[in-house]
Amino acid sequence: MRLHIMVEDELVAELDERVGRGRRSAYVAQLIRNALADERRWGDLESGFGSIGDTGHEWDENPGAWVRSQRRADEHRVG
Repeated sequence: MRLHIMVEDELVAELDERVGRGRRSAYVAQLIRNALADERRWGDLESGFGSIGDTGHEWDENPGAWVRSQRRADEHRVG
């Protein structure tokens, strides 16, 4: 499908420098794919905000001690 967009001359010049005039469409299409994927990921992250309660966790009293115990419990951990 064709899409007509308007961009500044300087932006087109930089685009041509980077990918060449013949690769504009493919490059812009990939940028759009990447941007849409990023937006989807952010939406997924934001939808999970607040899904874990604020209290009632093993780590509430001393998060540092809890992390250390988790690290020591992993026998495959290096260091």
